Amino acid sequence: MNAKGFVHKYPDNVDTDVIIPARYLNTPDAKELAAHCMEDIDPDFTKKMKPGDIIVGGFNFGCGSSREHAPLAIKTAGVSCVIAKTFARIFYRNSINIGLPILECEAASDGIEAGDEVEINFDTGVITNRTKNETYQAEPFPEFIQNIIRCGGLMKSLKEGGHE
Repeated sequence: MNAKGFVHKYPDNVDTDVIIPARYLNTPDAKELAAHCMEDIDPDFTKKMKPGDIIVGGFNFGCGSSREHAPLAIKTAGVSCVIAKTFARIFYRNSINIGLPILECEAASDGIEAGDEVEINFDTGVITNRTKNETYQAEPFPEFIQNIIRCGGLMKSLKEGGHE
């Protein structure tokens, strides 16, 4: 499983309230949530974002409230992966539960810049910055988590019998 796209880069402590502002949480529509993804920190995100693009953050990405809306908005917006130095634990769990690939890699977060083209091999955890011709090593997910992501989330993997 691979991902390839251009980078949208953000600082440390990007919280769930800027990923999807609370004023939009009254909709159950994932596409509506995606339309407002990152707008309080990057008003042009949804205009610049192309399907497959990658978000790179710093420390504590996804801190704040425990809402699943944040990773859902990111995934539905078309982001193929979020790379950060660290993730808030509940954001990490929610991302896996909905099938959003995320990788912790401090070297990648430091080395990758906005606009760089990046390719990720989820099986090996290798992140390749095609713009700078650099590679970084993240810890790959175990096979059972890769299966959850491949299936599109925890509930879908259970329905498809992917809990082995």
